[in-house]
Amino acid sequence: MRALREELAATAARLIVEDGLDYLSAKRKAVHQLLGAGAHSEAQPDHDDVQAQVQLYLALFHGDEHPRLLWHLRRAALRLMEEFAEFRPHLAGAVWNGTATAHSALHLLLFSDDAKAVEIHCINRNMPYHVGEAPHFAGKRPVERLDFEWPLLQSDPASTTPSTVMATLSLYPLKDERGVLLRPARSSGDRAERGTLQAVRALVAAGPASTKTEGVPR
Repeated sequence: MRALREELAATAARLIVEDGLDYLSAKRKAVHQLLGAGAHSEAQPDHDDVQAQVQLYLALFHGDEHPRLLWHLRRAALRLMEEFAEFRPHLAGAVWNGTATAHSALHLLLFSDDAKAVEIHCINRNMPYHVGEAPHFAGKRPVERLDFEWPLLQSDPASTTPSTVMATLSLYPLKDERGVLLRPARSSGDRAERGTLQAVRALVAAGPASTKTEGVPR
């Protein structure tokens, strides 16, 4: 069972990195590819299993270019956080935890008791956006989400890095910020699930060689 779970996680990781699938879709497709249509495996890996395999896959097959890509994405995330600094931004997802690929989006959590103020900020800055819903990080009712394209800075004219990246802003009431940096009980190590503006600045300042978040101040 354990060997099958690892094989499913490795297959899902490849689908995430190379095809841009989200974790849930990648796990389902991995089961389909390895076990056949309609199969529902009890050995399906959990999120942490797949994330570990994504990190391994990136190191093995994209070790040369991944650190610089991740650094470009984190620079873009830092500029995005500075743009919305008044709303107490926290970075989450693959760009924060070091598993980002060319398909990854920037995921920010913003905290304010006036969600409309974020939309007004976008309008005033001529930033067209789409409104949707995002799951609450603590499992509560979904929250409002704004999606839009955010530019990447190109320091190398010959770079293959895309010129824009999708940005997602999840809008939370201010009281929810108290739990945003807490690690779930299943988590191990000292890595927070999300990072503050200070933490992202530290990662960017460390340069392209830094791909992990352990030891970075929150």
